[in-house]
Amino acid sequence: MSAPLLQVRDLKVHFQVRGAGLFAGTQALKAVDGVSFDLAAGETLGIVGESGCGKSTLGRAVLQLLPATAGSVAWLGADLTALDKTALKAQRQHMQIVFQDPLASLDPRMTAGDIIAEPLRNYHPDLSAVERKDRVKQMMDQVGLLPAMVNRYPHEFSGGQCQRIGIARAMILNPKLVVCDEPVSALDVSIRAQVINLLMELQSRFNLSMLFISHDLSVVRHISRRVMVLYLGRVMELADRDSLYAAPRHPYTQALISAVPIADPDKERAKPRVAVNDDLPSPLNPPSGCVFRTRCPKATEICARVSPPLQSAGAGHEVACHHWRD
Repeated sequence: MSAPLLQVRDLKVHFQVRGAGLFAGTQALKAVDGVSFDLAAGETLGIVGESGCGKSTLGRAVLQLLPATAGSVAWLGADLTALDKTALKAQRQHMQIVFQDPLASLDPRMTAGDIIAEPLRNYHPDLSAVERKDRVKQMMDQVGLLPAMVNRYPHEFSGGQCQRIGIARAMILNPKLVVCDEPVSALDVSIRAQVINLLMELQSRFNLSMLFISHDLSVVRHISRRVMVLYLGRVMELADRDSLYAAPRHPYTQALISAVPIADPDKERAKPRVAVNDDLPSPLNPPSGCVFRTRCPKATEICARVSPPLQSAGAGHEVACHHWRD
C-alpha cells in the first residue's frame, strides 16, 4: 500500500483573544485542538460539523495559510510546518484552495483570464503570453466557461460562473491537493449540483486529493470517500462514508444525520431523531472532559473528567466517545 499523500498529526491552532474590559488578559481560543488524519492520493475526505467547529481553520492550517500552534502536517513525507518561506512557496503549487464566497475571492479589478493566469505567472514565468492565454482558455473550457469570456470582469458573471473561475484558478497548476472550503454553500441549489459534479469530474481526470469542507451532509455523502466529524476543534468520528451514514457511533454524528431532511414526507415524519441539548458552547470556554458532553444525551460522570480518545469501532471506523457501544 502506498504512503499517504498528506499526514496530519495532532494539529493544533490556538488564537489569543483579549477578554472584555480594560485590564482583561488574553484567553486561548482552541479553534483546532489535536486533529490527526491521513489522506491518500485521489481520495476525498469530507469534513463536517456546525459553524464554529474549526473546519475552515483546519483547512487553512493544512495549507499553512494559518500558523499551527503545535503538531505536524507532512506532505509527501516533508513536514510543511518546518519549511522556510522559500521551500514552502515551492510546495504551494501542489496545494490549492477553492473558497466559500465565489465573488469575494476574486479581484474585481482583474479579468477572468488574468485571475486564472496569475498562478502561471508566479510559478511558470518562462511561459510566453500566448502560451499562458492558451492554457487559460483550455482550463476555462474544462470548467464549463466559454473561452470568449476571458476578458470579462467578475461582476459580469453569475455566482456559479465566479466559482468556476475560482476552480479554474486552483486547477491551472495541476495540483495534487485541493481544499474546498464550503464551495457551494453560497450558490443556488440548482447550481450546487453542477459545481459538485464538476469537482468530481476534475478529481477523476487529474487524480486529485480533496479536503471537502461543508455543513451539508447530503453533499458530503455524495462527494466524499471518508468523512470526519469535527466539534469544537476535535474529531468526534472518522469513518468511510457508507459506514458513517449507515451506523454512526457518536451521538453528535447521529444528531447531525438525523437532521438531514428526506424528500419523502412520510419517511421524514417516521424517521428517528436524535436531539441534543443547548447551543454550541463558546470555544473560549469549552467543557471539561468530552467537549460534547453538555449537549449529549448519553453523558455520564466520566465524560466530565476524561476526554475520550479516538478509538477503533470497526475496520477504518474511529470514534471519540466513552459510550459508543451503548
